[in-house]
Amino acid sequence: MSDQQPTYRGRLAPSPTGHLHLGHARTFWIASERAKASKGSLILRNEDLDAERFRMNFVSDMIEDLKWIGLLWTEGPDCGGPYGPYSQSERKTLYRIALQKLHDLGVIYPCNRTRKDVLEAAGAPHENEDEPIYPSQFRPSLSDPLPALQACISTNWRMRVPDNTTLHFNDNAQGQKQAIAGKDFGDFLVWRKDDCPSYQLACVVDDAAMAITEVVRGADLITSTFRQLILYKALGLKHPEFYHCPLMLDDQGVRLAKRHDSLSLRRMRIEGKTPGDVLAAMQR
Repeated sequence: MSDQQPTYRGRLAPSPTGHLHLGHARTFWIASERAKASKGSLILRNEDLDAERFRMNFVSDMIEDLKWIGLLWTEGPDCGGPYGPYSQSERKTLYRIALQKLHDLGVIYPCNRTRKDVLEAAGAPHENEDEPIYPSQFRPSLSDPLPALQACISTNWRMRVPDNTTLHFNDNAQGQKQAIAGKDFGDFLVWRKDDCPSYQLACVVDDAAMAITEVVRGADLITSTFRQLILYKALGLKHPEFYHCPLMLDDQGVRLAKRHDSLSLRRMRIEGKTPGDVLAAMQR
């Protein structure tokens, strides 16, 4: 077996649910710089699974805005490549295969509980958590028969996490990170009742299928990384390395979001800002 390291493959993975803002730009710029430093490739993936918020013009706008600030990629929805398609809405067959494997392993279960049910359960975290910890009393017994997957899924399906298992990974930006399954995060969605894969499942399937060697993303997704590590292991996939960037905050100390239109790349362009202005703002 060769000891040669695989060629670096990074990715940009924006969601077309609003215009990209300065925080996105900084994360994507870091991803681009890390790919260049490793003489590797950068891939653009259009994460367009959120049908409720997705708008077609956001796809063309995000590609235009990313190119405007000087980012280049060798594979993507606009230029193709050997690991396509590069829009998640066209990759559902791959997600369904992964879901069936999880079902065959017996590590997922159907869930009819609402977010309100979970929040109201004793010990559930407050509503500002990214995903409330699913109460163990809501879990079906391991001895209960597992219903078959529907052709068109109309029920949420959750991953049963291995309680009290300590997970860890070395983050290339923040060092060693550790979490305990069932304590720091709970059973999480892998498929939604609107017959759509969750972010966690789609991300794992795509990063593995596209041979991504390092995932660069915001520090707010560290808990998601632990969830995804469980999926990588269950699916028998090798996970990439991770680099979680510090988040950009506004003047009030609130992390940037797509509602911060004044700091969107589109608004900055309209106001006559240059790519150099954006780069300078990212480095403040």
